[in-house]
Amino acid sequence: MTTETQQTETHEFQAEIRQLLDIVIHSLYTNREIFVRELISNSADALEKVRYQQLTHPDMPDKDAPLEIKIALDQDARTFTITDTGVGMTREELGENLGTIARSGTKAFMSQLAEAAKKDVNLIGQFGVGFYSSFMAADKVTVRTRSFHPDATGWRWESEGKGSYVVAEDAEAPRGTSITLHLREDAAEFAEADTVKDVIRRFSAFVPFPVLVGDERVNTVQAIWKRSKGELSEDDYKEFYQFHANTGEDPYYTLHFTADVPLEINALLYVPQDTLERMGFGQTKPGVDLYCRNVMIMKSPEDLLPEWMRFVKGVIESEDLPLNISRETLQDNGLVKRLRKVIVGKFLRFLGEQADNDAEKYKTFYDKFGMFLHEGVRGDFAHRDDLAKLLRFESSKSEPGVRTSLTEYLSRMKDGQERIYFLTGPSREAIENGPYFEAFRERDVEVLYTRDAYEDYTLSQLAAFEEKPLISGDSDDLQLPGDAPERGGEALSDEQAGELCGWIKELLGEQVRDVKVSKRLVESPAAATSAGFGMTNAMQKLMATLNRDKAMGGMPMMVHLEINPRHSLVRRIASLKGENEGLAKDLAHALYDTAMLAAGLVSEPQEMVKRLNGLLEKAAGVEKSRIIM
Repeated sequence: MTTETQQTETHEFQAEIRQLLDIVIHSLYTNREIFVRELISNSADALEKVRYQQLTHPDMPDKDAPLEIKIALDQDARTFTITDTGVGMTREELGENLGTIARSGTKAFMSQLAEAAKKDVNLIGQFGVGFYSSFMAADKVTVRTRSFHPDATGWRWESEGKGSYVVAEDAEAPRGTSITLHLREDAAEFAEADTVKDVIRRFSAFVPFPVLVGDERVNTVQAIWKRSKGELSEDDYKEFYQFHANTGEDPYYTLHFTADVPLEINALLYVPQDTLERMGFGQTKPGVDLYCRNVMIMKSPEDLLPEWMRFVKGVIESEDLPLNISRETLQDNGLVKRLRKVIVGKFLRFLGEQADNDAEKYKTFYDKFGMFLHEGVRGDFAHRDDLAKLLRFESSKSEPGVRTSLTEYLSRMKDGQERIYFLTGPSREAIENGPYFEAFRERDVEVLYTRDAYEDYTLSQLAAFEEKPLISGDSDDLQLPGDAPERGGEALSDEQAGELCGWIKELLGEQVRDVKVSKRLVESPAAATSAGFGMTNAMQKLMATLNRDKAMGGMPMMVHLEINPRHSLVRRIASLKGENEGLAKDLAHALYDTAMLAAGLVSEPQEMVKRLNGLLEKAAGVEKSRIIM
């Protein structure tokens, strides 16, 4: 029913509207404070429109009124009033805009909103729904408005969000729109300046028009990501970073770019000076916010960028992303993937350029953030090849402390070399003095040094670079180019070596998968090589550590024992097994123990220590019965 008296109209909501408003107020927004963002966004839209209209309407009323958004708060009256000097609304526009829900009180529209509450139905185009978020905090809303058109009449709209709304003439209404929320008792905090300022700083800090709470402008930092790089100084970038990251430090790297294809994107990304995650303070939270039309849509969304980029901070804005009606959830996964692809591609190219242009500065970056690049190689299959180009390792061809890339390694590969080799150890010295390095040293083949099992795991997961397989130096299937020079004494015959391998395998049992003659060893008597179906020794050690405390017990080590048939100790064991089998067994166990020790695979050394002590006693001619305890 509608009654009209001297331009005053009272509209009764249809029966479905009560349920409709309940859906809007209670289901479409997860945070009640979102109404502040929505009202500021609507005001900014109105100001943007009037700025355009000023060019063609010189007779616009209140032409000199400043383009700004004012928020007035009254704690005693418990009111929140937001006023703009934008285009305002005519009577017809008032009905079309704020009356969208009232006019469209059909079962179909209600059904759409109900579905939007359960799913991500794209209804952001339904004008006025953001305005109705006001009823999350208010039990009555009053709107005063006047259109920018000459001789336009002012209007007043008022509703308690229940059974009806009223529209009446308002001769005193200035150009623009003023919305007063009569706050519910449980929303009284939104009449407090500090609360409202905090919401504005979090969601609407970069609205392109002044937002004033009382006489204080709250949005003092500009949305510089939308400005041309030529307009900005290094200090501008530093100031914004410090504001965004809430820090007094300068950024380490800054990347600012725009893109039009496949999406319109404005992005400003920063790499900080360091990350607490590296220092063991828990996993870093994502630090890139998503904006649309200068309004923050999502604070550091976890699914916007790949997880390995969580150390990056900054802002990404795109008006091409459709959002659900509450502007709180990204909706089109296809577009999000395209956005991610552009951002990640730009960032990886940027890091590559930094590495080429200033290797020393990139080295410092890599020392602090290389762990994230490794994580990306292991998990981000779409960008694995580009991430691999950014990895850096020490190598047998680099000076201590100097790292090289996989690309540089390829440029130095020997003729006939078809593989990239790497070795893991606690230090450069440990690797170069270990049994696995002998084969590379003797053949003058470069090998990369990885610092821990996680870097080892990265290269194992990468598997190949530029179609060249990546092979661990402790792999059973090494296949080195060329032949190593033969050193040492005369080798055991093939028959003697085969017989010894079988004897040792029977002695060690399930401790090894096999015992075989080595083609890699030069100076060492034996080496434990990985037989873990693609798992290196370092990876096996890591897995054993992770499983050590489980009820099932640790994983058995999957190793082959390789023996050097030219080494004097191996030849001596071969001769002793027929003369003094007890001593031969002790020596064979010691051979296995020292090989496992060199491989870093001894997790419980008690049995090894007992065997070595017994062997020392025999070597010293000490009888246990004569040892004085």
